[in-house]
Amino acid sequence: MDRGRGALGPALELVHTGRAPTRAVLTAELGVTRATAGAVAAELEALGLIRVDAHPGAAAGSQGRPSHRLEVAENGPVALAAQVHADGFRAALVGLGGHIVATAPGCETVDADPAKVLGSVVEAGADLLRTTGRRCVGAGLAVPSAVAEPEGLALNPLHLAWPVGAPVRRIFAECVRAAGITGPAFAGNDVNLAALAEHRHGAGRGARDLLCVATGHRGVGGALVLDGRLHTGSSGLALEVGHLAVHPEGRPCHCGSRGCLDVEADPLALLIEAGREPGPEVSLLRQAEDLIRDHYADPTVRRATEALIDRLGLGLAGLVNILNPDRVILGGLHRTLLDADPERLRAVVADRSLWGQSGSVPILPCTLSHNSLVGAAELAWQPVLDDPLGALR
Repeated sequence: MDRGRGALGPALELVHTGRAPTRAVLTAELGVTRATAGAVAAELEALGLIRVDAHPGAAAGSQGRPSHRLEVAENGPVALAAQVHADGFRAALVGLGGHIVATAPGCETVDADPAKVLGSVVEAGADLLRTTGRRCVGAGLAVPSAVAEPEGLALNPLHLAWPVGAPVRRIFAECVRAAGITGPAFAGNDVNLAALAEHRHGAGRGARDLLCVATGHRGVGGALVLDGRLHTGSSGLALEVGHLAVHPEGRPCHCGSRGCLDVEADPLALLIEAGREPGPEVSLLRQAEDLIRDHYADPTVRRATEALIDRLGLGLAGLVNILNPDRVILGGLHRTLLDADPERLRAVVADRSLWGQSGSVPILPCTLSHNSLVGAAELAWQPVLDDPLGALR
């Protein structure tokens, strides 16, 4: 039984990520006896975390004894997830398996005071918890900034007008406690968290070394997942790919250089390249995506799209040369660029990559809706995955 208790966390993670759909698979993955696997599954069910099908069944065409199916509990605990970006913020409740249980209406105004914004988004999440009556295991926050460790400081929230070095983790934790929400509070970079969510539940599942590059409302971010864990560097600042130079004579970047991905391959860059004046009605991301989807036949829009694809491909090739990932996934506008002309982007990466001709890396679109929100929830779920009994006691 001691071995079984030690297997609770690994077993929960296997069910959480969909890698153990049955008790037989769980037994094999854990390397334990059927009796131990049964006891582990029963314990997790008693904690309200998973559901064990009482009537085992075999899949069509399978052989051998039918096995009990394992699923995350539909009415189990949730994590409070919050995301802030240049064009608004949103709160959600996310259960095991990366399932979004409920979302609050998004807000489109981001105050220059992080305490006001985080107080509002936490209160929206607290309302969701009161409405659903679900138990909360903790809270996670995604922000469009590098988050320095161990203090949890937002070092470059340039598109939010927040002060440099804002202590977002501390402010968020204080707001969570003030709202009466129990459990630990975490904060991280939005693209890092999107990559974590995609690795566990989306387009990155099964990859060992996963590179994620994405542009949301402003700027470009990157993340790397190695052996199932985010690679954040010595102080949380790794993979600031937005400041790779891809157009030496390009636009000035806020970092002091010119032609960085941050200003050459984000939604604003596309609108400028296409000669379109950004409007205030909807987000820059929505305007850029609509431009490609609805007006790609326009030669000016096509040329602008191809220019961004080429710059993105140049940046990706450099990253592939350095990191040698086994998969690349693209989010936000970059996913739309991939959809618009997948062969062009892959050709640019292959032509500029050292390994392009002999071992090209798959380039795929992200598949999860609100992956940064799901990733923020993953931060809050991690203590439960590490020690279910200790975290829920």
